[in-house]
Amino acid sequence: MLIIGVLTEEDRASWENLFAGYNRFYGRTLAPERMDRAWREFASGERLHALGARLDGELVGIVHFLTHPSTTSDDVCYLQDLYTDEKARGRGAGRALIEAVADWARARGCVRVYWHTQTSNTTARRLYDQVALDKGFMQYQIPLGS
Repeated sequence: MLIIGVLTEEDRASWENLFAGYNRFYGRTLAPERMDRAWREFASGERLHALGARLDGELVGIVHFLTHPSTTSDDVCYLQDLYTDEKARGRGAGRALIEAVADWARARGCVRVYWHTQTSNTTARRLYDQVALDKGFMQYQIPLGS
């Protein structure tokens, strides 16, 4: 049975493992202080938010998100990180996490949820193409240091 819900203190180790997997996928390693900061932000629930997907009681997926104002609409929700353990892929966890974020954002008056992914992330894009619109935007960045 798949259940989506908030992360609890007991989820910390499993969350760290999943978040490390997410970061490995994108070729980076997160410093422990970054993990601690994110966890504190999720616990406060003010700026950053997190949900987990549990399959038969085991945490198998995570999603991190935030809201921000927009110059052209009411507030929007940015889905920053989404990761499902490989052994649970194809079992609905990713889709359920996206839907839970959309429900959360809708309840708070947001007008849309959006996210980015690499064009080469074909596995995730198969799901994304089913649940969202590809608006054709490219992302540009100016790195500002560490």
